[in-house]
Amino acid sequence: MLSVLDIFRVGIGPSSSHTVGPIRIANRFMAHLASSEKLSRTARIEAELQGSLALTGVGHATPKAVVLGLLGLDPETLDAEEADRLVAQAYEQKVLPLPDGRKMKFDPETDIRFAYDVMPDLHPNGLRIKAYDEGGEVIADETWYSTGGGFIATRKQLEKPVEDDILPVGDPVPFGFTSAAQLLELCQTNGLGIYEVILANEDAKRPREKTEAALDRIAAVMMACIDRGLMRKGELPGGLKVRRRAPEIWQKLQEGPPSNEREQLFDWLNVYAMAVNEENAAGGQVVTAPTNGAAGIIPSVIRHYCADTEDAPERMRKFLLTAGGIGLLYKQRASISGAEMGCQGEVGVACSMAAGGLAAVWGGTPQQVANAAEIGMEHNLGLTCDPVGGLVQIPCIERNAIGAVKAANAARLALHSLEQTKVSLDQVIETMRQTGLDMSSKYKETSQGGLAVNVIEC
Repeated sequence: MLSVLDIFRVGIGPSSSHTVGPIRIANRFMAHLASSEKLSRTARIEAELQGSLALTGVGHATPKAVVLGLLGLDPETLDAEEADRLVAQAYEQKVLPLPDGRKMKFDPETDIRFAYDVMPDLHPNGLRIKAYDEGGEVIADETWYSTGGGFIATRKQLEKPVEDDILPVGDPVPFGFTSAAQLLELCQTNGLGIYEVILANEDAKRPREKTEAALDRIAAVMMACIDRGLMRKGELPGGLKVRRRAPEIWQKLQEGPPSNEREQLFDWLNVYAMAVNEENAAGGQVVTAPTNGAAGIIPSVIRHYCADTEDAPERMRKFLLTAGGIGLLYKQRASISGAEMGCQGEVGVACSMAAGGLAAVWGGTPQQVANAAEIGMEHNLGLTCDPVGGLVQIPCIERNAIGAVKAANAARLALHSLEQTKVSLDQVIETMRQTGLDMSSKYKETSQGGLAVNVIEC
């Protein structure tokens, strides 16, 4: 089974599918050239962005991502400022340093091609990379798909479906499941919480102290992202002239008198979520949760409800394990890609995950946790992905703020009942999948419909 550490990945903005995924694909391509002893024969490399990667690639910094991957950088470890310097150098000098010490001619302006007319059949985010020798002969030709949340896949992998009675191939785990119903049954049979089931599965992959250290790092990166976003002012890049608003809201909250107004809860959740997504829009370091476009919801809820308690590390781990387990269900049974599902697959899934995680921290039963996750998604069904100007700014930043508030409300509603909701978590996940398949491609991260065509770019 997949790990929750696959759901939560450290990377850079503005997009997990258009930035983090392409970095990993290009990096993998270069590794394959080296391992197959084709690198020494390589004289030219050409990348072709297909589908949504082409249509919104400029605003999502996909060409930059391809360059970073070809340079051999990894999204989890690269320094954002150093990455910008290296990319600028590649565009200026029009060369690509290779692992064998050579410098190959490479002009990102011409060697990264936008195939606007190609819409891949398996997934909308296609990236094809070719390597040529001195004579112009193709010596390597690979097509990969960036499937959301930083995940990447080959055609062979995407053509193999997951069935309810067949567990995914991978590390053997004590509690394998492919549905929420199976997960809840495991909890009931073994007297465990959802987070305990997930943690037991993680124990089968690595020592527990390593899992806990990884979860702590994920939480630390999330909190650091919030801190940066609360302090940094100015306009976001891209030409829309969107002003960072989180610092101003934060300052008002700090300077204003203590308030018992319940509405101020919205301000706290809003400011934390917006801080993260403004950092994401600026290309800063974020955690896919489960994607970059929805990266602010889970950190916001964690910051407000878990960070300032005596047992903060334990609360954060329980939250992330529970939310990650719910994210695994969406990844296995549907998709977390905005280009495939619309924003219901990003903000909707993040809201569902955050609602479940918060319900667990508040002491909810496994059934109440599943109810919270179901409520969080049910009221995001049909949410479109229509970024103005192809940038992860409008409506994405505010949408994360709304999603954080909605997640907290979903958790509260779930704790008021003990029985299963009329709609199960499995049913709402399947409904999201079907809705995404039925949704017009105009509303799935192509910037060809919705706000993207009805808002005049400034």
